[in-house]
Order: sequence, then C-alpha cells, then structure tokens
Amino acid sequence: MKSTVKLFAVVLLVLCLAAPVFATGQKQAAGSVTMTMGSWRHEDVAQVSAMLAAYGKTAPGVGIQFRPTNAPEYNATLRLQLDGGNGPDLMYARSYATGEELFRAGHFADCSDIAELKESFTAESLAPWQTADGKTFAVPFAAVSHAIYYNKDIFKKEGLSVPGTWEDFLKLCAALQAKGYTALANGIADEWDILECLFLGIVPNFVGGSAERVKYESGEKKFNDAAFVAAWQALADLAKYLPVGYESVTYNDEQILFSSQQAAMLMDVSATIKAYDGVAFDWGLFALPAPAGRKAVIMFHPDMAIAYNTKSAHPSEAKSFVRWLATKEGVAIAAQNMPVGFFPMINAPIQLADKHAKEFLDLNNGREVDVRFLWPKFMELYTPMNQAVIQVLAGRLTPRQAADQMENLAANIRK
Repeated sequence: MKSTVKLFAVVLLVLCLAAPVFATGQKQAAGSVTMTMGSWRHEDVAQVSAMLAAYGKTAPGVGIQFRPTNAPEYNATLRLQLDGGNGPDLMYARSYATGEELFRAGHFADCSDIAELKESFTAESLAPWQTADGKTFAVPFAAVSHAIYYNKDIFKKEGLSVPGTWEDFLKLCAALQAKGYTALANGIADEWDILECLFLGIVPNFVGGSAERVKYESGEKKFNDAAFVAAWQALADLAKYLPVGYESVTYNDEQILFSSQQAAMLMDVSATIKAYDGVAFDWGLFALPAPAGRKAVIMFHPDMAIAYNTKSAHPSEAKSFVRWLATKEGVAIAAQNMPVGFFPMINAPIQLADKHAKEFLDLNNGREVDVRFLWPKFMELYTPMNQAVIQVLAGRLTPRQAADQMENLAANIRK
C-alpha cells in the first residue's frame, strides 16, 4: 500500500511539473503557441505576468512563460542556452556591448524594421541596443537610477543634514560613526554591487559625465589622470565607514542592515525600493554628491530591453510580441506594469505612483545624467576594475596603482 501511495505521489509530481503554467496565469490551450521569456529578475513575476496577460488579449492562442534566472548567473546561463540552441524565445537584453555581443553572435534578431521603435523611443533610448551602423537588436524596456538611501529618523535625531559636496559627505560619515552608527551598509561579498552600486556611482562626479566619458573611451583622457585617481581616493576614504566585516556582507545583508537601522545609509540602485516597504522608520534618497566645485552627475542607466531569439521555433509570434511592445499600446501597458524602481524609457511624460520611485526620478532634475561608466565601451574592464575596487578598499592597492592598472588595460582595449 505504501509503495502504491508513493508511486501515485511521484506520478502526480511529474504531471504537475510537466503542465505548463503561463505568465498570463492560463494553462496551455489545444493548438496554441507557447513561448518562453528569459530574465535575470525573479522579482518581476507579478508585473510581467500582468503585461503578458494584457498582450494575450491581443494575441489569442499565444502564451508566454516567464522563466527568470538568478541575476549573477544570467549572462553565462543565457549564453550557454543560446549556443546550445535551446535558449528562450524572448529574453531580457543587457545594454551596450553585452547585448550587442549576442546580436553579433547571431542570437538576437534584428529589430531595425520595426517602425514603431522610432515613434515610441528617442534616439538616446534606442542607442544602448544599437550597433554602430544603426541596427537595433532589442526594444527598450526599463532604466534604473542610482542614489544614496538614508534613514531620515536617524538624521533628524542626530541633527544631521543631507550633504551638498563629497567633502561634506565624508564629514557626515565620520559624524555617524562617532555617534555609534555604521555609516554605510555596503559590502563586497557579492562583489558586483560594490563596483556598480558604489564605485561607478562615484566616478562621474569626479571625472565628468558623458562628454568626458567618451574622452576616456577614445584615449584623449587616461584612466590614471588626476580626476580618476581622485575617484579611487574617494573610494579608499569610504573603507572605514563600511560595516565591520564588510568582506562577508552580501547584497541581501546590505538591505537587512539598512532596514534594521543598523546602518544609516546605503549606496544602491532604484531597483531595491520595494525591499523597504513597511520598515519602522522614515527614509529618503539623495544624489551622490560631487567634490566642491564640480557638478553632480546622476547615473541613470538603461538596464533592460526585450530581444527575441533568431532560432525561436516561433519567430513570427516572437517578433509580433516585440513589435507590440514598441507600439503606443504596448509601451503604455509596459509602463503601467513596470516593477517599482524601474523607469520606462518611453518618449512621453512618466507618472509614478510610488513616492520613493518619484523621489528617485526627481533627483535627475537639474542634473546631468549618464550611464554606468564601463558599459558602452569598456566591459572588458568590468572584472579587473571590480577586483581593483576590492583591493583598494582592503588597502592592498593604492588609488594611484589602481588607476595605473586600469589605464594599462584600457590602452590595450583601445588598440
């Protein structure tokens, strides 16, 4: 009897795993087309489900399964899938070189003939998913912003104010530490976030925005000039304000330190806004300040677009979806169902219901915005710079040594 029950349970489990469940919340209908969508965002299930449900009303018989992958593993996993011929029909596409590489490899389809792209998006919004010769390989979906989360209650209690310059920010960190607080929750256990969320947020305030970034890309300016060395020094100056044992603090730990009020501030992206719903304190945001005499630059990064697979078993249906996503209707529905903390890249005014998302976007007003420094031309420097950031914080590299190391590598990339 026990073996029969056990066998029945196994059969039931297999049947449950085999039955496809659509992101639209519907089971597969007889004779319908089933596609999959890859992503690095497990957090987007509810929002993407709503978007795909809306699309399903315009394309009866087409179902799309949302299949996210853990974010740190997404690039490698997707590449393996695509190279193996079993990649998703639709997928989130990284911006700039990372996405273009998959287009050049023949995996992302050419979307250049979708006329609605130019109607719904500006040239600036399309650029991160275009080649030098103007081919577009994905439909823009969302951007993220960077700022400093801060505990307003702690600031009020201790008589502290939002700093206007980098020098004031360091004084603020010192004051918090003197009062027994951990100033910044950031750690390095997951590695990538100390580069993207902290250091790359600092860099443009020291070296300048997009007009200056392209000079470093061309070689007109060097990665070891005085401005860049100063950015590395700014990083080194923060080491003593990170949590005790920051080497073992993960990205998730950072959020816990901030939400539990063990840390007063956190440098992070807008994507984590919802992590602080329901916390027992008032919090807000301020822009990473620039050194005295320089203008602050906000990192507003084109984060994701939707591409479709050239080897999809349903190329017509896949292209129809991305075309819909570029129409006024599709763009509007995507904007309505955008995960909180991600900002539509549409060529239209954006209305945001979440007060902190609006606060993030308002930081752009009156400030220059630019993308993450490495992404347009220097993704080959991503890992070396990530490791250099960790070594500078640990005191194993001086700011000058880190800058020289990056310029040596950059010079080879420019050749």
